[in-house]
Amino acid sequence: MKIRWPGIKILDRYIIGKFLSTYFFAIAMIIVIVVIFDYVEKIDDFTSLKAPLKAILFDYYLNFIPFFINQFSGLFTFIAVIFFTSKMAYQTEIVAMLSGGMSFRRLMWPYFLGALIITSLSLTLNLWVIPVSQRSVVEFESQYRQRRLSYQYDKHIYRQVEPGVFAYVRGYTNRTGQATFFALESYDGSTMTASLEAAEAKFNPETKRWTAPRYITRAFDSLGVETFSQHRNLDTLINLEATELGRVNELIQTMNITQLNEFLAQQRAKGSDSINIIEVERHARFAYPLATFILTLIGVSLSSRKVRGGTGLHIGIGTGLCFSYILFNRFFEEFAKSGTLPPGLAVWIPNIIYLGIAVYLYRKAPK
Repeated sequence: MKIRWPGIKILDRYIIGKFLSTYFFAIAMIIVIVVIFDYVEKIDDFTSLKAPLKAILFDYYLNFIPFFINQFSGLFTFIAVIFFTSKMAYQTEIVAMLSGGMSFRRLMWPYFLGALIITSLSLTLNLWVIPVSQRSVVEFESQYRQRRLSYQYDKHIYRQVEPGVFAYVRGYTNRTGQATFFALESYDGSTMTASLEAAEAKFNPETKRWTAPRYITRAFDSLGVETFSQHRNLDTLINLEATELGRVNELIQTMNITQLNEFLAQQRAKGSDSINIIEVERHARFAYPLATFILTLIGVSLSSRKVRGGTGLHIGIGTGLCFSYILFNRFFEEFAKSGTLPPGLAVWIPNIIYLGIAVYLYRKAPK
């Protein structure tokens, strides 16, 4: 017994099938090529560090593939739409559909269903799968690559742990949990009121406590007069997770959407200066997948007309538009991270601009 989906006709299934099969075929082909080139580049590291084949396949490449699919999903959606739509236009199939009484708006229905499937896949990867898979990739590369890629720590780390209180950490090493210098500074506005300083301090990620054999405290009165004291056996608790000592950009890429929202709320409570970076990441996880609908509309509107130059011309124009979209994304993200623009607005501006382009091309498309 065949299942009949309401509103979906044979022609719709034909277009959806062509759309998704072209998309997944293009993704599969490029993944094979990328994996081969990546393996050739890293084979010396894998061999010298005796990486097991099982770890290479399942810990590294199996987790590397979701990231790659999502990274180029928009581009391959675009290419898939343009490739098979321009082929249909060249074979006058589009003309036959429109001449048979189908409106151009109705023609878009199966394309948007296909885009909905790809968008759902991309959102699932972006929000949940990729952050988890990236942890496995980082762990594998830190163990089996000569150029070790682990969570990176700056030589000088400065974090706000609560309003008016800042922690300064120098020379922190994750393996030992030790820093060459640790300081906790309290401010009233721009004026320092007290500080605690210790050399060779160790951090316990479970208790979140810093310990050191010796430390000093400084206090400043309203006239700026300093009171200096020396102490032994530092054991202090501060509102700072071990992961927060890493570079924020790398840290947030390994968080799923729930963890990212919790981390954002935590950093807001502390008055952190990294809020813009976290906001950009959160908005981008939704903006890029939802752009699939916009890129699909542009692709169909561009390639549904039979023109001299055929598929090659359509793919050339479409690829140029797609890469310019990616460029705009990176451009406005930097504005958001620097605080020049609100993160939400900056991340969504490219979608708004290209939605305008999509609507214009749709109106100019053959009816």
